[in-house]
Amino acid sequence: MVFIDFYPYVPPSVWMRVRPDAVTVWDDEDVRRRLDWYYRVMNDKAPAKFLIAKIVDAGENPAKLDLNGLWDLHRRLSSEHRKLWEKAVRGELGLEEVLDRKNRPEYNFLHVKVEIAKRILRSCRFCERRCGVDRYKRVGGCFLDCKTYVHSWFHHLGEEAPLVPSGTIFYGGCNFRCVYCQNYDISQVAPRSGSLVSARQLAQIQRELRAHGARNINHVGGDPTPNIHTILESLLYLEVNVPQLWNSNMYLSLEGLELIKDVIDIWLPDFKYGNDRCATRLSAAPRYFEVVTRNLKIAIEHGDMIIRHLVLPGHLECCTKPVLKWIAENLPRDKVLVNIMDQYRPEHLVVKYPRMWPELRRRPSAAEIAEAFEYARKLGLRYEPVS
Repeated sequence: MVFIDFYPYVPPSVWMRVRPDAVTVWDDEDVRRRLDWYYRVMNDKAPAKFLIAKIVDAGENPAKLDLNGLWDLHRRLSSEHRKLWEKAVRGELGLEEVLDRKNRPEYNFLHVKVEIAKRILRSCRFCERRCGVDRYKRVGGCFLDCKTYVHSWFHHLGEEAPLVPSGTIFYGGCNFRCVYCQNYDISQVAPRSGSLVSARQLAQIQRELRAHGARNINHVGGDPTPNIHTILESLLYLEVNVPQLWNSNMYLSLEGLELIKDVIDIWLPDFKYGNDRCATRLSAAPRYFEVVTRNLKIAIEHGDMIIRHLVLPGHLECCTKPVLKWIAENLPRDKVLVNIMDQYRPEHLVVKYPRMWPELRRRPSAAEIAEAFEYARKLGLRYEPVS
């Protein structure tokens, strides 16, 4: 299994020189407090949530249950997992106890999640497209069949400071159709041209990334959502303590979010649009605002969070300000971090058909970025130290 873009080791002497803020950011007590759980798992002071799931006893083989029975069992085990996670948050459940094989049942919470995920694939509804395609037989609305394709995996030095070096895995496929997508080659054009990986191989990728110094495993793409089944199964074979990071457009269905919320330690969601009109026009994502805001409210209760918002030129009033205002009014401002991003550049269909999206033919102006920063500051959002 060979990946052109895999860099097996980025020495600390290199990444600390390239990104000194990845070290100094942890001198900020406010950042440490907001990302406390992630920070402790990152430093092996607490067990990752997926490891906690392995000590939650599922009883009999979940494959024997029908889908309704699986969901009933899942709800009960999720409650048990929550109690154990809260013990770990309080420092009452340590890494050694979770890794002790004597505490491992034959069938655990992860087995239940994997079984449900594989059943859902037969009429896929991991995301709110709910295409209902049997992905064992044909390609769904995410451009993927039941297999998982990885296009690259490496230590990413360009992520937010608390995440660097980030053990990033780029999956093919996406449930959005962003006309300006910077990764359009793997998300929309040729998503199945990457390397086909099994769950065991994906676990090995994660082991390699962590062994060489990754602070987290960064599931991204494309979007990781279409690959929920493989990601969950990979965790059955992963025995290395490492924070799991969900880097996504957050257009998951409630079922998809329910499956991953118990194993993700830190969320890195995009919050792109402040209204459904822009979301439909630019990403073909109906009901966007309702879906993403619902999911953000759930996710913040199940891990730490850094929200990304990409400032689009000409979209300050319709998107940037409503997004920031919603965050300030609906999520705990003393917990969430926000990264207001100025990295937009014309790509993909915007370049090919510029007359269709005239406002996107340029980069955002310095004045637009400054106004976004000032608006966030007035709302009391914390955004400065994380990019």
